[in-house]
Amino acid sequence: MTTKKIILDCDPGHDDAIAILLAHGNPDIELLAITTVVGNQTLDKVSRNALAIAHIAGITGVPVAAGCHRPLVRDIQTAPDIHGDSGLDGPKLPKHSRTLDPRHATDLIIDTIMSHPPKTVTLVPTGGLTNIALAVRKAPQIVERVKEVVLMGGGYHTGNRSAVAEFNIKIDPEAAHIVFNEKWPLTMVGLDLTHQAQATPEVTEAISRINSKISRFVMEMLDAYGENYRKKRNFNYPPVHDPCAVAYVIDPTVMTTQKVPINIELNGTLTVGMTVADFRYPPPEDCHTQVAVKLNHQRFWQLVIDALKNIRDTCN
Repeated sequence: MTTKKIILDCDPGHDDAIAILLAHGNPDIELLAITTVVGNQTLDKVSRNALAIAHIAGITGVPVAAGCHRPLVRDIQTAPDIHGDSGLDGPKLPKHSRTLDPRHATDLIIDTIMSHPPKTVTLVPTGGLTNIALAVRKAPQIVERVKEVVLMGGGYHTGNRSAVAEFNIKIDPEAAHIVFNEKWPLTMVGLDLTHQAQATPEVTEAISRINSKISRFVMEMLDAYGENYRKKRNFNYPPVHDPCAVAYVIDPTVMTTQKVPINIELNGTLTVGMTVADFRYPPPEDCHTQVAVKLNHQRFWQLVIDALKNIRDTCN
C-alpha cells in the first residue's frame, strides 16, 4: 500500500501529542514534517513540546519547524485551563539535544509541498490556521498541488471558546477564512465529531496494558488532560480532538462525513470564529468542503493503540 504523506501543523498540546504519535506509529502514514504555531501555548512552549515528543517517540529524519508566534490580526489567546502553563502539563519532559529546522514553518510547508509530486501531500492542521494561511498567501501555487486539507477545528453545531466558536478557529478567524475559502478539498473534523473521541476507562485500560515508555507517557498526559476537562468542561472522560484528523487520513471510513459549504464568521459581536455550515440544501457541484459527523469510536481508538504498540516495538 502506498503511504499517505502528511505535514502535521500543530500546537502541542496533549491531544496534538497523541496526533503526532498516531502519525508516527501508523505504517500507512509518512510524516514529512511537523510545524508549530501559537495556540494551546506560546510558540516557544509548543515548539519545545514538539521536539520533546519527537525525542520520546524516536522520530528521526522528520524536520520540526516553528512558525507564527501570533495570529494574523488579533491578540494571542492560549489555553492554560486545559493544557497548563507548559502546554503539556503532566508528564516530565526529558532532556534532549534535538533542534528546530532553521526554516520558518511556512517555508518548510511550501518547500515540502513543492518538492513532492502534485496531489500527494495532505495538510493536517490541528491548531490555529495562521501558518497555513500565510503559506498559501506566500505561495498560492500550493493550493493546486495539495491533495487535501484535513483539519481539526470548528464545529457545525458546537463551540468551546464561545457558544458557537471552536478554539482553533476563534484564535485566528482571519487565517481560517483564508484556508476555508481556497479551492482545495477540505475536511473539517470539528467538535461535533471529536467530542465522540473520549478516552473512556476501556481505552485507558488498553493503553496501560501496552506497558511501555510511550504508553506511560500517554497515560500521564491523559491523567492531567482528563482532570482539566473534568474541572473546566464537565466531561467525565477527555475528548482527544487532534488525532481524529490523522485517523481520517489513515482510514476515511473511521468516520462519516457530509459535504456542505462552510465559511467563517469574522464580524459578529457574539459569533466571531463560528464555522457556518449550510445544511439547508444539497451542496453545489463545486462544493469543496465537508464536515465529519459520526465517529467509529472503537476503530478510532484501535488505530491509536496499534500505533502506540508499533512505537513500543521500535523505540523501547
